[in-house]
Amino acid sequence: MTRNPTKRTAAPPESPDLAGRVVQFRRNDTLFSQGDDARSILYIQKGGVKVTVVNKAGKEAIVAILGPGDFLGETCLADQPLRVATAAATTPCTAFVIQKKEMARVLHAKHAFSDRFIAYMLARNIQIEEDLVDQFFNHSEKRLARTLLLLAHYGQEDQPRRVLRKISRQMLAGMIGTTRSRIDFFMNKFRKLGFITYNRGLHVNNSLLSVVLHE
Repeated sequence: MTRNPTKRTAAPPESPDLAGRVVQFRRNDTLFSQGDDARSILYIQKGGVKVTVVNKAGKEAIVAILGPGDFLGETCLADQPLRVATAAATTPCTAFVIQKKEMARVLHAKHAFSDRFIAYMLARNIQIEEDLVDQFFNHSEKRLARTLLLLAHYGQEDQPRRVLRKISRQMLAGMIGTTRSRIDFFMNKFRKLGFITYNRGLHVNNSLLSVVLHE
C-alpha cells in the first residue's frame, strides 16, 4: 500500500468509538493491490478512489469510482483472505484504515453504527445489480449517461452535487466497457445538447436524465 501516513488517529463521524489510523495518499498512489492480504477496511474521508480488476489475460476493468463517505475493502469481513481488486487514488485522498477485528467489534457492540453500515452495504449491492442490468441491456450511450449521473450524485439528497474534475475519458471508457473514441463521440454530443458543461471541471446537468429514460 503506497501511502503517506499521519500519526493521528480519528474515527469516521458515524462512530467515534471506532479505532484506526488516518492515511493520506497522493494522486495515483495504490491503496491496495489485487492479491494482497485482506486485513482491513478503509473509509474514504476525502478524495476519490478507482477500483479495478485485472483478468488472467491482463485486461483491466474499472468496477467502481468511490468518494467521501464510501467504504472500501469491506469484503474481508466475510473472511475473504485476499483482495480481489486494486484500489488507487484518483485525487489526493485521505482514508481512515480500520483493522478487520476492530470493525467486527464495533459492528457487534454499536447497533446504530451497525444499522448504518448494513444500510450502506444494501445500497451498494442494489447499485451493483443495477450496473449489471445496465451492462447487459443498455447500449453504451445510455450506460455513459447513467454513469455520469451517478458520479455527480444525481438523486442523492444527502450528497452534494459533484463537479467531476479528475475523471478522464479513458477512465470512463473502462467503466462503460467501450472504446475511448466512442466516449469522445458521446461526450461531444452531450456537450452540444447542453447535457454537460465544462467550467473548472465537468458539470453534469439534470437534463442528461432524458438519455437514460429514452427508450
